[in-house]
Parts: sequence; structure tokens; C-alpha cells
Amino acid sequence: MRFPPSGRIGPDRTRPDQTIESIESTAIMHRYRSHTCGALRADAIGTEVRLSGWCHRIRDHGGVLFIDLRDHYGITQVVADPDSPAFKVAETLRSEWVVRIDGKVRRRPGGTENPELPTGEVEVYAREIEVLGPAAELPMPVFGEQEYPEDIRLKYRFLDLRRERLHRNIIKRGAIIDSIRWRMKEQGFFEFQTPILTASSPEGARDFLVPSRLHPGKFYALPQAPQQFKQLVMISGFDRYFQIAPCFRDEDARADRSPGEFYQLDLEMSFVTQEDVFAAVEPVIRGVFEEFAEGKPVTAKFPRIPYAEASIKYGTDKPDLRNPIVICDVSEEFNDPSVTFNAFKNLIKAGGIVRAIPAPGAAAQPRSWFDRLNDWARSDMGAAGLGYIVFNTIERETAAGGANTARLGAAGPIAKFVPDNVLRRMAEKAGLNSGDVLFFSAGTEPAAAKLAGAARTRIGEELNLIDKDRFEFCWIVDFPMYEWNEEEKKIDFSHNPFSMPNMAPDAFLALDPADRDSILALRAIQYDIVCNGVELSSGAIRNHRPDIMKKAFAIAGYDEAVLEQKFGGMLHALSLGAPPHGGIAPGIDRIVMLLCGEDNLREVVLFPMNQRAEDLMMGAPSEATSKQLRELHIRVVKPEQG
Repeated sequence: MRFPPSGRIGPDRTRPDQTIESIESTAIMHRYRSHTCGALRADAIGTEVRLSGWCHRIRDHGGVLFIDLRDHYGITQVVADPDSPAFKVAETLRSEWVVRIDGKVRRRPGGTENPELPTGEVEVYAREIEVLGPAAELPMPVFGEQEYPEDIRLKYRFLDLRRERLHRNIIKRGAIIDSIRWRMKEQGFFEFQTPILTASSPEGARDFLVPSRLHPGKFYALPQAPQQFKQLVMISGFDRYFQIAPCFRDEDARADRSPGEFYQLDLEMSFVTQEDVFAAVEPVIRGVFEEFAEGKPVTAKFPRIPYAEASIKYGTDKPDLRNPIVICDVSEEFNDPSVTFNAFKNLIKAGGIVRAIPAPGAAAQPRSWFDRLNDWARSDMGAAGLGYIVFNTIERETAAGGANTARLGAAGPIAKFVPDNVLRRMAEKAGLNSGDVLFFSAGTEPAAAKLAGAARTRIGEELNLIDKDRFEFCWIVDFPMYEWNEEEKKIDFSHNPFSMPNMAPDAFLALDPADRDSILALRAIQYDIVCNGVELSSGAIRNHRPDIMKKAFAIAGYDEAVLEQKFGGMLHALSLGAPPHGGIAPGIDRIVMLLCGEDNLREVVLFPMNQRAEDLMMGAPSEATSKQLRELHIRVVKPEQG
């Protein structure tokens, strides 16, 4: 049942002119309620009402019982004193009992109003109470927002969902999805539904397989994403597709990744360039965040940051732009002949790099703070350490002849190995002021970038440099199409194998696969949306030409037979007239998580699984019966113990 904003219930909820009085005079009161628990205001004083809900909290004030009655819409205070006919029943009530209460609305006594509640001006004096659903002893209370272990919260998720914060998050999720749908349709997109039972297709994670009863020994797969289907929709002649798509991946859980299933705003467009995708998607994402950000600033225009630049400046392709720290490369400075810090010099000669992470104002921190950062780099990041130089105030010295010269005062374990002129170059490159500190991350480029990025985040948090009350977006563009697999000594796809290379088709087809430098320098038309350090989506202009796709896979070591076996249907479709097309798929769960101010997806998903991909409430996964296994022609072989 859907109630109007007023929360009033009557025989004709489509007539806004119908008052409480006219409803009561023309119809018998509803079996369970005339109003919701969030509806009553001062204009209802003196009227007889019927409410139903949960006993949120019960207070005994000198023999007078106050019951906070809660439903989906809000809370109303109910009062029962010894003179009330409902008092004897009221005395038996306990937390989370479901009850129906009839009574009269009255104004709360002066000084007892609750401005925190929309219903805080009034209360209901109980005339009759009917217990609709008594509750046994609760494994966890609903009142309050105390933290409870994950296994308790997930096993009793239906109780957890009654709690205000979580209940509000789920309602907000629904409103956000409604807003996304409306905005997508306003942009000319049409909503489709793609299959859930499909063929296995490698998307970078393990498939969930579904055995076929009619085809013994064969399996369906749940879609990791509707990637091939949405491309086929474009090939079918539809122009702008979207859906709020369920996706299934058998991968380990993280705070920002649910095990098993998640939802994404999946979209695809025909006859578009990267610019067209940005122009369609950016207003939708920005508009949704502006609508639900509760006044927090949202990036007006998403900046575009090339992948290579993001790797240097932020140490990651998921930068949190609320953090003002910008990393710089100081390999050249440490390789200066005058520098005598051989640990870095030898590493640079071996092909490594040195990245510098500024820490504004950190010179005032105690020595223990620097030691903790060093310990963190060793224990959590597996690094050799986190060297640093403290840039003190400029010291004035009197040179021969009485002339004054300025010398940059520096301290720390590395400072004595670096002459003043190189220190100045570092300070200028990093934009340092007196009292700032420069930390260093050294190693191979991937390892140094990873440590520098993590250190940037940690230093920003510890120095309180990150403005948590804003949403900073960016596009990450120009991803490398290929990367070198050092372990297998071969070229691999770097990001998405179905992306169009960012070069003229004829030039790409003419590439020599043996020209490793040229191949690794190649960029793809791929892009990510990042907000506050969280990757919301990946997208690309798709490879719609079979000849280019065959060449792209051949460079990565896949012969044509493998391509035909794994993606034959798609290749055949592309060969029968495919438009240029592209798209993206922002994650719904992550969008909601950010807008609800949560750090874990569990707080914005209705019925999540635990970290081990178990549904503790429903008992999934569970063993199949012998009959089910026989019908599916399956025999279970469990791993040997020990």
C-alpha cells in the first residue's frame, strides 16, 4: 500500500480535498490505521485516530507509560495512564511488539515538545490497544545505533533494517535509483532487460555457474556484466540503452565490493565518441549527487586526468582530489652526481624511480609520528621504509666579505646526503614551504607509485588535510591498452580487451607485434569516473571492427581460434554491420554508499552477504539434496580434509 505524503488513509486517497472528518463520516475506520506514525500534526488535535506499528521504546514515568510507536514513516508518542482503558494491555508491551492503538490526538504539555520529530507537537492518548505480533527476546536491540558484530547483524538483518540509519539508507537508495532512471530517460535512453542465464564470458573474475538439467554436463553462467548483450543491443539498431543491471562475480569481498552480486547503471550509445559519452553521463551523475548531497559541494565540471599523470601525481588511477597533496617524481634529483645517497642512486640505475610525497606543516610533528609512518610502510605496505627530509626555516649565514646568503635548513635521515642546490630543486618541484616535509617512495615504478599513493592518503588523513564534506569527481582517461607481464614475459591486455585503440585503424593494423615499445605506448579509448577516491565506473568506446579485434587479441597472444571459441557470437555480430558505440557502467551500490556517507557497502544493501559470501539469514550457500543432484547429473566431490 502506498500512502500520500500526508500519511492519511481513507477510501479514496486520490482526492486531496478529503479531510479526516469527511473520511471518518463516510467510511468505517481502516482495520489497522487511519494515519501513519509520521503523519500527525497540530491540526489533528482532538481527532480520533488509529495507528499501527512497532513499540520502538517504552518509558514508565511514575506509572504513566509513554510508548514511542514506530512504522516506516516515523514515530508518534502514545500515552497510557492508569485511567486509560488500554493501560492494562500497555503494561504488558515490550520492545518491538507490533500493536494497533486507537486514541485521541492531543497537544503535548508545554515544555515536553520534541522538535527533533515531525510529530513532536502532539501525542495520542491510548483508548484501546490490540497486540498484533508479540516479539520474543531480541538478539539485538532496534532502539539506538550501537555497533554489533557483523554475524549478528546479518543473521538478524530484518531487525538491523528496522534501525533508523540503515532504514534511511535503504529508502535513500530507492530514491537515488528513481532519480537515475528519470535522468537517463530525460537524456533519451530506453530501459532494457538483458538475460540473467547466459554463457560464461571472462570479465576478470570467476563466474557463478548454473548447471543445466536439460543439457547434462553443461552450465549457464550468471552475467558478470551485460557487456556483450548491451553491445548486441547497439548492433540490433537501438540507439541508447540503459538498465539498473544486476551483476554476479565470484570474488572476494572488500568494503567497497560486495561478494556475489552488485548493481550498476549499465548504458551504451551508438554513433558516439568519448566526448558524447561524457556529455550524456556527467550531467546524470552530477545531478544525482547534487540532489542527494544534502548541501555538500559537487564538482561543477569533472576534470580529465590522463592515467599516466594520475599515476605520478596521486599514485593511483582512483585519486581522492579532496586531498591537496600532489606527488612528484624526484628520480632526476636523486640521480644528480652531487647526491651521495647510494640506496636511491643504485635503484635508479637498475631502472627504478623515486617519488616524493609532500606533507604540509609536518615538521612540527613529534619524532614518534615519523616512526609510526615508517613502521606502517614496512608492516602494511611491505616496503623497506619511508625516508624523509624535513625542510626547516631558511637560515641566514654571513659569507666572506659580509654578504648575506640564504641556506635552506633541512634535517632527517636523508638530508645530509643531498646538497642544498638539489634540496632547493626538490622543494620547488614539490611546492614546499618552510616547515613542510618530503617523504620518499622508491622502487620499481608500480611499487613506488603504490606506496606513494597509499602514503599520500595516510598523510592527508593524519594531518586532517582532506575535506570530507564535498564530492570531488574526475575522469581518468588514456589508459594503456597493453602492459608487460614480467612473470610470463609477454604482453597482456591492461584494462578492457574490447576497447578501441586510440589511433587510426590502418595504423593499428600495421603495428608490428614484436615492436614492444610501440605496443606498450599504445593508449585505448577507455575511461573511469572516480569520486573521492572511489572508482564508480569503467567504460570505453568499443572495438566494433572484427579485423581490429583480431589484431588486438593477436598482439596479446590469442590466436584467432581462441577468439572464435570464446567470442564467436560477438565477432559474427560485428561482422554483419556494427555501428561505432561506447558506454560505461557506474556502480549503484558505490554511488549510494558515498551519498549515505558510509564506508561499507553492507550499510546500503538490503540483504548483503558476509565477507565469506554467506547469507547467514537464509543459510546460503546450502547443500543440494540427492534428488536435485541426480536431476542435474552432478556428483559432489569435496576437497580432502587436511
